[in-house]
Amino acid sequence: MFPLKIAISLTAVLSFYSGIDGYFYSRVNMCLSSSSDLTDLEFIDTYIFNKQPYIQFNSTVNKYVGFTEHGVYNAERWNSDPAILGQEQAEKDRYCRHNQEIFYENVWSKTEEPKIKLVSVKAPSGQQPAVLMCSAYNFYPKLIKVTWYRDGKQGTGTVTSTQEMADGNWFYQVHSRLEYFPKSGEKISCVVEHASLKEPKETFWDPSASQSETNKIAIGAAGLVLGVIVSAAGFIYYKRKARGRILVPTS
Repeated sequence: MFPLKIAISLTAVLSFYSGIDGYFYSRVNMCLSSSSDLTDLEFIDTYIFNKQPYIQFNSTVNKYVGFTEHGVYNAERWNSDPAILGQEQAEKDRYCRHNQEIFYENVWSKTEEPKIKLVSVKAPSGQQPAVLMCSAYNFYPKLIKVTWYRDGKQGTGTVTSTQEMADGNWFYQVHSRLEYFPKSGEKISCVVEHASLKEPKETFWDPSASQSETNKIAIGAAGLVLGVIVSAAGFIYYKRKARGRILVPTS
């Protein structure tokens, strides 16, 4: 499975403003985790005065750190008080763990498997290389990896990829192009790795499929031309018949 690292962050901001003195005070609570089981859950409580952080608590080290003279003074006082430190640690479970579990269950755990399509964009011509495009559609979450392989080895050639593009409905799409000079009997594939897949999904390029598509287009074009000819012939025949008619007035 593609090793995705989940970075979950919840932030709460509490602010006060004194219009008379022009002072601005805010307190920011952050909950950070990089795993779904929240084993590395971290609570950070930052006090900010006039947009400058002056003291911060970190649950991992279980202490305050001061950034200003006043912050250093308070950090020394608060670090020596087990009750204050215990209250901050309790917030990690009361606020962070509770909300992170809800957030993960309802948002981060939701995945949608990408639909993959491998097509020929350009056939080789003289010194111009052929171009294949591997597209992944309708996947969630956003992070995805597309890799090209030629005969089982990571592909050599010019690879260009788009950024993951939002479809506007929570899903994403991405496109990767491989420029290459074909070799007889060569096997080319694109491998997609995504959180929704238990293992990487490999799609092989089938040259016969390209020829089949070309034949379908040719047959369709021929049918269209034939239809136009038949329609034109019918119209001409109708006009000629109409000219030979004599209209007889009826009483």
